Amino acid sequence: MKRTTGHAGIVVASLAAALALGACSSANSPASPGASPAPNAPEANPAGDIPDNQVYVPFTTPDHRFTVSVPEGWARSTAGNSALFTDKFNSVRVETTARPQAPTTGSATAEELPAIRTGSRGYVAGSVSTVARKAGNAVLITYQADSPPDPVTGKSVADSVERYEFWNNGEELVLTLSGPKGADNVDPWRTITDSVRWM
Repeated sequence: MKRTTGHAGIVVASLAAALALGACSSANSPASPGASPAPNAPEANPAGDIPDNQVYVPFTTPDHRFTVSVPEGWARSTAGNSALFTDKFNSVRVETTARPQAPTTGSATAEELPAIRTGSRGYVAGSVSTVARKAGNAVLITYQADSPPDPVTGKSVADSVERYEFWNNGEELVLTLSGPKGADNVDPWRTITDSVRWM
């Protein structure tokens, strides 16, 4: 009788140890609530932020006057002398036009701003300045405007817009970069505007 009782006690003790070990293992499992994500998990970007690992590819106009790097994989559409690259809430518009003289902050304020103001829904004025880029100086116009409605949802967001006007030998290149207000696209926009090369 004593041997039977002793054997049962060992079994009960073993089961209790196994249950305790299982509870500890479950508490430390990565699948438990509040666990840290895997170290190789993909980067989570807020709406409008262009990923740090975005790849850029050169775009050259049919007349081969210049080249500029644009984000690879973005949807592209063309109309006349302009090309538009879009992805989600971001866009890059590339336009060329003949211009006898280089643009200035004065000409941008007097000529471009009125058209931008009347043609932009939700327009909020920014600034007009001159910035240095690798291809030379450019006139920079900043402002805010409502994005075009999404074709599926009809949703529109407030965009921050940067319009760069480059000039070389009678030709003007305009890069208009837009993305949701608050998005951190400083580095991508700098990558694109620094990539301009006249040919």
